[in-house]
Amino acid sequence: MLGWGWCDTSCFKLISWSSSPCGFLQSWLSWISHGTSYGVYITLRMRLRSEIFRKGKAVPGKVFDVLNEVVVDRGSNPYLCKIECYERNHLITKVQADGVIVATPTGSTAYSTSAGGSMVHPNVPCMLFTPICPHSLSFRPVILPDSAQLELKIPDDARSNSWVSFDGKRRQQLSKGDSVRISMSEHPLPTINKCDQTGDWFRSLVRCLNWNERMEQKGFTL
Repeated sequence: MLGWGWCDTSCFKLISWSSSPCGFLQSWLSWISHGTSYGVYITLRMRLRSEIFRKGKAVPGKVFDVLNEVVVDRGSNPYLCKIECYERNHLITKVQADGVIVATPTGSTAYSTSAGGSMVHPNVPCMLFTPICPHSLSFRPVILPDSAQLELKIPDDARSNSWVSFDGKRRQQLSKGDSVRISMSEHPLPTINKCDQTGDWFRSLVRCLNWNERMEQKGFTL
C-alpha cells in the first residue's frame, strides 16, 4: 500500500491506494489536485482502544489504538479458548471457541467477515463481537453499540493460555487471570473518499469481495 496525507491545525487526513503502474497513480494525483481545490468527502473511521491488564492492574506500555480488530485466540494450543466476556463488569457470556474477534465497522469486512460476522458501513457507530469456530450451534455474532466497554478475561480454570493481537500485529500472550479491555477510542482515523461515503463502500465490496455478483435472472419467455 502507498499512502499520502497532510497535517493542518484540525486533524490528519489519510488516503491510501494499491500500488500499480504509474498511470493509475497519475490519475489519483490529478484527483488529489482537484479535491484540494473543490472539497472532498471525509469518513471518520472509528478505532478501538485496547489495554492489557494483569491481575487487575494495567500493564505499562500495553495500550493500543486499533483500526480493524482485536483478536483473542488459542494460538498453538490444542484446546479451545475459554474466555469470560464482561460489559461494564457484568458477565455477558463465556466463549468456548478457537477465539473471539472484536471489530470496528472498518474491520467488519476483514477477519470478522471470514468468521461469519456482518459487514457494516464505516459510518455506523458500533462494535462487532464475532466468535471464531465456537463449540456451540447457538453462538451467533452480535453487534454492540460504540458505548460498550468490553473486557475479555482468561479465567483461572482455563485449560491453557491465550493470545491477543491488534490489527494482526503486536501479538501478546494472555496468561490465566490476564484480560484485555476494549472501548471506543477518542481518536478516529479520518480518511478521504474518492467519490462519496456510501458509493465508495459498495464499490469496494464488489471489487474486493465480489459482493452479490451473479448472473442476472432472466424473465420468462412465452
